[in-house]
Amino acid sequence: MVYSPRRNLMEINMVATETKEQQEFREYCSAWLKEHKPPATKIPLPQAAYEVTSEDHRTYLVDWQAKCYEAGLIATDVAKEYGGHGHDKFQQIASTEVRRANAPYFINWIGLGMAAPTLLAHGTEEQRKSFLPPIFSGEDIWCQGFSEPGAGSDLVSLQTSAVKDGDNWVVNGSKVWTSLGHFAKWMLLLARTDKNDKYNGITYFISPMEAQGVTVRPIHKMTGESGFNEVFLEEVVVPDHYRIDEVGKGWQVAMSTLTNERGAGTGVGAIASSESPFAAIEQLIALAKREKRNGRTLWEDPVWRDKLMKLYERTEAATQNFRRLGVKELNGGAMRIPLQSKLTGSELGQELHQTALSMLGMKSSLYIGDPNAEEDGRWALGYMNTYTGTISGGSSEIQRNILGERVLGLPKTK
Repeated sequence: MVYSPRRNLMEINMVATETKEQQEFREYCSAWLKEHKPPATKIPLPQAAYEVTSEDHRTYLVDWQAKCYEAGLIATDVAKEYGGHGHDKFQQIASTEVRRANAPYFINWIGLGMAAPTLLAHGTEEQRKSFLPPIFSGEDIWCQGFSEPGAGSDLVSLQTSAVKDGDNWVVNGSKVWTSLGHFAKWMLLLARTDKNDKYNGITYFISPMEAQGVTVRPIHKMTGESGFNEVFLEEVVVPDHYRIDEVGKGWQVAMSTLTNERGAGTGVGAIASSESPFAAIEQLIALAKREKRNGRTLWEDPVWRDKLMKLYERTEAATQNFRRLGVKELNGGAMRIPLQSKLTGSELGQELHQTALSMLGMKSSLYIGDPNAEEDGRWALGYMNTYTGTISGGSSEIQRNILGERVLGLPKTK
């Protein structure tokens, strides 16, 4: 499987509008990645950071993230006093070049994509200076403690409680679908501090995963992987200086975090997957040029070729739309573009993999480890993993409701 490093239309447009300094930085990133991209691991990495469970993989990825941070490819636009590199509008360039180089993903994607933007927007000076540098280097891995067994898409129904005890809070409850909880040192934790106020009774904390009373148990998915976890919190003590923003403001802070999870981050370098949509469509076309039906390749079949070209157009449109995230004025108060990008991007990824399985026919049932499986079963594994994208960060149904109600002004569903 070969990834073409050619620039797509989005990248060509970006380069055309860059300043001399930005162009020089892009050339630096490209050259640095070419020289320092690490060799592949003996056992292939999982398709995404949230499925990493091997200690060898963790060490390899933490080392890679630390090198990228030191080189200026992570936290590129973050102020130097918080451990960043102090540039302006350079991060998107660095992230684009990392993807284009087909380099390994960054394991601390929750720290980079959710914790760092949340701390920058809502944290205290002490919290930013203390927590951000080890997030950027990958030294401290973070996880997200939002969803609960009875509060997934309906997150505001969460019941994990935090009770004030002097200068501390005592937390009891459980969280579920906690990616990287088995490696994490810190958790972004939502807990109920007032059971009588649905929205204003939630407070946002930084919770230490190594504290007494924290138990982490893996959840095994249909893929056979276990990057997700259940986390049980029993009489866990969280100091008050680990609280983010005011008591009762947790819901508002959580919406800020979820906005970043859905694609509108401040841009500190969060790359969680080894594959971009544009890489996926190119690999899909390569597959069509190998797979045959009735003596000719699928690429030679006008029906299949038309289907692939339509997917190619949608991929280009989604990529261009994602570029608009950097224009704050286009997003509006409801964060239209991040929500739209998360919705369409996750469903497009699912359709790309589903198309690959259709191309493979009966061979699509062969899974990882089968010597006859196409590309070691990556398309079947990828298809099952695409459901993570259409569910996490708010399911597709939730995204459509938000877009309809907050952007289009439609009445609430009953």
